[in-house]
Amino acid sequence: MKRKIFISLNIPERDRKRLARLAEKWHALPVKWTKEANLHITLAFLGFVLESDLPEICQKVALAARKNTIFDLEFDEISLFPSVEEPRAVALIGRPSEELKNLVNDLEDTLGIAYAPRKSFRAHVTLGRVRKNKWAELETEPRILQKFAINLPVDAVEIMASDFDGGEGEYAVLESCPLI
Repeated sequence: MKRKIFISLNIPERDRKRLARLAEKWHALPVKWTKEANLHITLAFLGFVLESDLPEICQKVALAARKNTIFDLEFDEISLFPSVEEPRAVALIGRPSEELKNLVNDLEDTLGIAYAPRKSFRAHVTLGRVRKNKWAELETEPRILQKFAINLPVDAVEIMASDFDGGEGEYAVLESCPLI
């Protein structure tokens, strides 16, 4: 059996609640909003993976995590992502982080999915995905720009599975790999 696997940073429950509450003011827009429990930061997407390959993936992610020390991520705004001109999502946008870039490079290198080392990595939390056709039908394109300063601790990397039962995705932590 195959499962859809990705590597992520999970967000503390209290902060997920704050983000979900704040996003409510835009719920009339044509956006498929992310369920509060599923808010996270994706570091690497592995796609559909055989269950038999998961132990090796978990070992590699744990190895990469142990190469990195605990750090904080700073976020400062909620806006359209990746740009106002061609939005695909409403997202909480982080400031560039050298520690996060190094972590992602170590993960991609250890998993054998790196093409070239990243020069930067700016985290984002997808609050909702823009429904492109309905968005294009709006008379005026909405502008979303909300200052929202938050620091999130990064002390572990999670190996996640995206399971779909009845059309709605549920994310499950398969393993948590602590940083040092």
